[in-house]
Amino acid sequence: MSDTPKFEVIDRRKIKAQEEQGSSETHAPEPQAGAGPRLVVPESKPETVPEPAPEAAAAEEPFEMPPAPTPEESRQQKSAYDASAQRLEDLVRAQNPGMGAPPPVGFEHLVQQLYLSAMIQMGAGTQEGQRPRVDILGARQTIDLLGVLAEKTKGNLTEAEDRALQTVLFEVRMTFLELTNMITLQGVQAPPPPPGKR
Repeated sequence: MSDTPKFEVIDRRKIKAQEEQGSSETHAPEPQAGAGPRLVVPESKPETVPEPAPEAAAAEEPFEMPPAPTPEESRQQKSAYDASAQRLEDLVRAQNPGMGAPPPVGFEHLVQQLYLSAMIQMGAGTQEGQRPRVDILGARQTIDLLGVLAEKTKGNLTEAEDRALQTVLFEVRMTFLELTNMITLQGVQAPPPPPGKR
């Protein structure tokens, strides 16, 4: 067990239902007026508990995933998805008869999508006369996703796919560096002028 304080959430629906039934036994403590989620600190521990490192917290409480679908469930779901996508494509083509079939989605589309997301997050594509909206933290996360993709696909890509991924990764990292340098320079104030002689 860790020294990390835990949060307890009281489900008021259960307490209300038990009160209406006249049951005096409740498993949850009686809520105070206006009380919501509250910090639960063990009585034997001191009030102030240092926060664990993010890596330690992630290792203690992994995200619980639902059970993986069976191969049969996956096959049925894929079949239903393909049929639904085909119906949508048929509707679009009926509206636009001259439109050809879209090319199949490939690895290059994934790289392009992440590239565009990162560039938009860094303010690219802003219309003239408007102030760019920059999400530098979101851009960093998208660039890191491209890095994960490069690391996890190493040795499994064609030469063209690898070259495209490495080029995109280089370009978005350079744009990120330029942008963060501008941000940090704006944050640094110029030293005050020397006092004048009287």
